[in-house]
Amino acid sequence: MAERNNTQALFGIVIGVAVGAAMSWAGSDGGDRLGSVPVFALCGFLAFAINWLAFIPSAIAQTEHYYDLVGGITYITVTIVAVLLSTELDLRSTIVAGMVLVWSLRLATFLFRRISRAGKDSRFDTIKTRPVSFLMAWTIQGLWVLLTAAAALAVITGGNREPLGVIGYLGIAIWLAGFVIEVVADRQKSNFKADPANKGKFINVGLWAWSRHPNYFGEIVIWTGIAVIALPVLQGWQWATLISPVFVIFLLTKVSGVPMLEQKADERWGGQDDYEEYKRNTPVLVPRPPA
Repeated sequence: MAERNNTQALFGIVIGVAVGAAMSWAGSDGGDRLGSVPVFALCGFLAFAINWLAFIPSAIAQTEHYYDLVGGITYITVTIVAVLLSTELDLRSTIVAGMVLVWSLRLATFLFRRISRAGKDSRFDTIKTRPVSFLMAWTIQGLWVLLTAAAALAVITGGNREPLGVIGYLGIAIWLAGFVIEVVADRQKSNFKADPANKGKFINVGLWAWSRHPNYFGEIVIWTGIAVIALPVLQGWQWATLISPVFVIFLLTKVSGVPMLEQKADERWGGQDDYEEYKRNTPVLVPRPPA
């Protein structure tokens, strides 16, 4: 069984690196270069390298404590490197860089505080004692950063500068809406869990009365907004970077987001009348006013 797990993990690592390399090549099309090295590709390499370096002490200590924090640091690092190594930024690229930095700083801080209170992340209970599987998790985080930020990096490093225009302002409005939704949803859930009166209860108030996962909906809207801002300046293979919001949707709805939390909630509250009614009346993701 251990050998099979290692083989699957190695396969996942190879696929993750291959996909990252393909995206780095596509996003570099026509973009800025540092000598002969495309800036976008350099950012792609950094996304993986930072996580591989962080894996070493984490694997030795068998801890996931800094996993989410490193994810945020990776976003911040690749964005800053993209800004510093690209040609003179215009308003669009400056705004996009600021958006990524603000979002990543906020999310990394929030997630690090959460795991500091909880003491662990149950996603890693098994794999943190398996070095190859644990390395795959860090590799996937590098890929997550690269694919999610791809459209933003294309704007910053692409070298194609255009006035914001209507599409640019529309994208900014979409991003702002998503950011507000995510921040408010996270804050509401934190406050709910901090109240001793809610111990053992599921949250069904505030935005959580409109959606079972409003924070994830907000994150999807955030990256959709950045993709919209990128539309007027993409060229050639850079159009592949529009995978950004598609990847976020896939990751949150099919892999590590909604499915895991829905399963945990069903195991904890399944069969309770109030919980089953909440599930029947509340959308999984896209919010709607409560009945």
